[in-house]
Amino acid sequence: MKFPKTALVYGFFVWLIPFIIAFSIFTIRNEDRPLFESIMPVVVTIVTVVFANFYFKKVDKNFIKEGIVIGLLWLVISIVLDLILFMEGPMKMSFVDYIKDIGLTYLIIPAIIIGFCYSQPTK
Repeated sequence: MKFPKTALVYGFFVWLIPFIIAFSIFTIRNEDRPLFESIMPVVVTIVTVVFANFYFKKVDKNFIKEGIVIGLLWLVISIVLDLILFMEGPMKMSFVDYIKDIGLTYLIIPAIIIGFCYSQPTK
C-alpha cells in the first residue's frame, strides 16, 4: 500500500458518508424498502468512485496490486465498522442477517476499485 494513512482515512469516509445518508433517509427504509435498497448501492458506488479517484491520482505504478489491497481494505473497514453498530450496537442484527441485508452491498467497493485499476496504463 503506497499511502496507508490516506487509504485508511478514505476508507473511513467510504463507510461514513453512506452511513450518514442511510441514517438520514431511514424513514424511507421503513416506508419504501425497495427505494431505500436502490438508493444505497448507488450512494456506495458514487462515494467509492470519488475516493478511488482521489487516492489513485497519487499512484503511478502497480495499479492492480494497489487496487486489490485498497479495495479489500475499504471493504473490511466498512464491514467492521458496520458490525460494531449492527451486531453489538443499537441495531442488534445477527451476522447472517447483516450480510444478507447490508454486507453484500459492500462488494461493490473492491469491484469498482479493481476494475478501475485494470483500466490504468501499466508502467
